[in-house]
Order: sequence, then structure tokens, then C-alpha cells
Amino acid sequence: MNIIWLGHGSFRIEIEDQVLLLDPWLTGNPMLAEDQHATATAGATHILVTHAHFDHIADVVQISKDTGAPISGMYELAGHLHAQGAVEGHAFNIGGTIGLGDAVTASMVPASHSSTTEVDGKHLYMGTETGFIIRGEERCIYVSGDTGLMADMAWIGDYYKPDIGILSAGGHFTMDMDMAAYAARTYFNFKTVIPCHYRTMPILEQSAEALINGVPSGTSVIEPEVMKAIKL
Repeated sequence: MNIIWLGHGSFRIEIEDQVLLLDPWLTGNPMLAEDQHATATAGATHILVTHAHFDHIADVVQISKDTGAPISGMYELAGHLHAQGAVEGHAFNIGGTIGLGDAVTASMVPASHSSTTEVDGKHLYMGTETGFIIRGEERCIYVSGDTGLMADMAWIGDYYKPDIGILSAGGHFTMDMDMAAYAARTYFNFKTVIPCHYRTMPILEQSAEALINGVPSGTSVIEPEVMKAIKL
């Protein structure tokens, strides 16, 4: 499995027979150079979206058209993106699980954030914000999406038992590093934690030191580097 950070909250996950793009933000992403865009999306088989903010969906319709990768996500948001011309994937909801290829599944779980997009100068509600549980290669990944610390993490950790956590941890808009560390040691038993939604802009945290120092012993925190594969 390769987990590749595209900067901010965007990832490329190469797992089993799938190349998944999670909230791929290209245009205006200060962490991803323009000459890296094609490589970041090449061979994509599916796009998963967690919520409707511009830094998560601005490019997904065009990426879907260019690659043929279907888009799946919250019912209202996926329906909106499909209506804009994206290849239709699954418009589903919290508690639902979809199959991706021959051996990968994605389950939708709650997040605590907001989810609107601008249409004709108005901000429209696009269904609730979400995270995902992705399973394949005998691994289980919790993708928190943009979220604050929340009690739902208790049942997510207990029920799915993810061993990898991709956690929003930049503060201001999401959990900060201290909160992400608290979540990791209180609700989960991760082997590996990968922080995201940080370093993108000065208002966000620039270091994962508090997360590294706050997780339980035996949990590895890997600070991702843009376009460099984390092999797990």
C-alpha cells in the first residue's frame, strides 16, 4: 500500500487494485506544484469526497472527467457533483459501505465540521460532513476528514479497529495536534498516524511535534512529504 500526500487534506492511496483520490485539491493548493498535478491523479480509479468546502472539491469534477474515475460521497454532495458532469459513483450516507474494485471497501463515518459550497453566489448546504474507513490489503484506515474532536470516535475506534489514522490536525478549522494526540490515545489503537490539514498556510500548525509526543508508545507518527509515498 502507498499513501501519498498531495498537501493539505488531499491524498492518493494505492491499495489492492485501486488508486483512490481523497479530496484531491489541485488548483490553488500551495503545497502541490502545477507540474505535479498530472502525476498526482494518473491512473485514478475512484474519488472519495468528505465534504463540500472548496479546498476539498474544487477540482474533483474536472479530475473525474479527465480520468474517468467515479466520485462517491455524501448523498447530497455526490448528487451535486454528478449533476455537474462527474462520473457517477455512489451517493451514500453515514453507516453505508461501498465496494471499490475487487477487494477494497469504503465505509462512511461521522465527522464534526460543516459542508457548504457556493452556487450562483450563494452558499448551499451539501449534506453533513464525513470521514471514511477504508479497508484492503488486510489493513484498516480511518480518514477523519475535516473534524473536531468528537465522542463518535469512541465507537468508530471500537467497531472498525483501524490500525492507520489519517487525522486532520492543523487547528483553527479542525483538531489541532494536541487534540489529534488525545483522540489517538483515547479512542484508537493505531499502529500508524499520519497528520494532515496542516502547514498549508500560516494560520495552521506547522509542526506535528505535539502529536508525536502525545501518542501512546508503539504508535508511529509519520509526517508526510508531498508526493512522497508512505509504504505500509
